Amino acid sequence: MSITPELVDVLPAHKFDEAKLLSWLQKAMPDFGNRLVVKQFQGGQSNPTFLLDSERGRYVLRKKPPGKTLPSAHMVEREYKVIRALSDNTSLPVPRARVLCEDSDIIGTPFYVMDFLEGRIISHSALRALDRRDRLPAHHSAIDTLADLHSVDVNAIGLGDYGRPEGYVARQVARWSKQYLAAKTHEMPAMDKLMAWLPENLPSTDECGIAHGDYRFGNLMLAPDKPEVIAILDWELSTLGHPLADLAYYCLPYHMPSDMPGMRGLKGEDLEALGVPDEQETIARYCARTGREGIADWHVYLAFSLFRLASIVQGVYKRALDGNAANSNALDVGKRASLLAETGWKIACEGERK
Repeated sequence: MSITPELVDVLPAHKFDEAKLLSWLQKAMPDFGNRLVVKQFQGGQSNPTFLLDSERGRYVLRKKPPGKTLPSAHMVEREYKVIRALSDNTSLPVPRARVLCEDSDIIGTPFYVMDFLEGRIISHSALRALDRRDRLPAHHSAIDTLADLHSVDVNAIGLGDYGRPEGYVARQVARWSKQYLAAKTHEMPAMDKLMAWLPENLPSTDECGIAHGDYRFGNLMLAPDKPEVIAILDWELSTLGHPLADLAYYCLPYHMPSDMPGMRGLKGEDLEALGVPDEQETIARYCARTGREGIADWHVYLAFSLFRLASIVQGVYKRALDGNAANSNALDVGKRASLLAETGWKIACEGERK
């Protein structure tokens, strides 16, 4: 398990004109210098991400993937907007956004550049790469950071138009149903059942905040020397939405198997021995920090989050078949969509019986 992000030579499918990029950066970022060395971060499944090493320092570039992409996906322009608003107007841990390029003629797709931060990324929420004494504080920092994100006044930081303030879950169910059908490669009965069940079982309350959309340890950077979140990464799926959808997504490992490679699950683990909180402790801490007395319809948020993740994973699988996925192991990842959907349908059915 890697703590520092893994860098590789730029994958053949993602190569671009580095001289043209350098020329653009020299104009967009004064004093950028004359040297540019590009490496690709391995691990992400969607928007390709690169390290730019220059005379002035190190930066991170995120771009849309090459080739045809699904409608409304890979919106790096939106990532830039939310990171810029949060880095300029709040104390939330996000990298400083530098420049956005919407001209596809430079490197083939739109892209943006942000500061590189030195830190640790641990993809599995068991956090075995940390000392046991650091695991609980790291989880607490992650939960507190999520609660603080959801407490941001979106209008005060210029994000009032970042999404529609109502009906998030219903819209997301519709969106990811369409995305799933567009990326469908084989029959998946549990997805069909969830697509029918979710619109009829939406949460009883509607709320609005900044929804990150992919809030998990793999998208959080911890400080090099302490168990504290210093950066929330990968804002591709963010919008204005229901904050409890983010919390449910963060809690998905409690419902996913620990013995299946790539699932990043905690089900079957001895959480006390690991030194990580259980689901109820996680929910209680979030509620305390956000002033909630409890959460209704928890099974709906979980079923929705599993459905949505299954659709995302199916999209990764389809892109891998088409030859333009950002990660070399995308074919393996795509095979897990069925298990996610089946778990979501099981939770939906159990909720109905309660």
